[in-house]
Amino acid sequence: MPSIGHALQLSLYDIRGYAVAYLDTDQQMTVYLWDGQPVAYVDGQSLYGFNGRHLGWLKNRVVVDHDGYAVGFTESVIRRRTRVERIKGLQQLTPLKALPQLEPMEPLQAGGWSDVPLDVFLSMGRN
Repeated sequence: MPSIGHALQLSLYDIRGYAVAYLDTDQQMTVYLWDGQPVAYVDGQSLYGFNGRHLGWLKNRVVVDHDGYAVGFTESVIRRRTRVERIKGLQQLTPLKALPQLEPMEPLQAGGWSDVPLDVFLSMGRN
């Protein structure tokens, strides 16, 4: 992901165009569910859960799973209509990061959508 010069919160949308999470660049690239619960973080292009689990990648502002399927996206990256965003919950304290798994080999882009909803996918990184 390109370097971001100022604090920014990037909304992450699911396949239906609902904002279910966001990436806070001012909070060590932490991914929060919309209710404010920290569940993951971005390290390079890898997406890790706070439990140490490698979840997938954030490539060109698209969340990609281990099979190469898109799980979520940021606005204006994919030609999909997004819904009006609800008010975000207060950010909860960020947990300590567990020892991360080794990053698996990156799959080829599958060109489709994962069957796993974005909020469920990200929740697999909970402590």
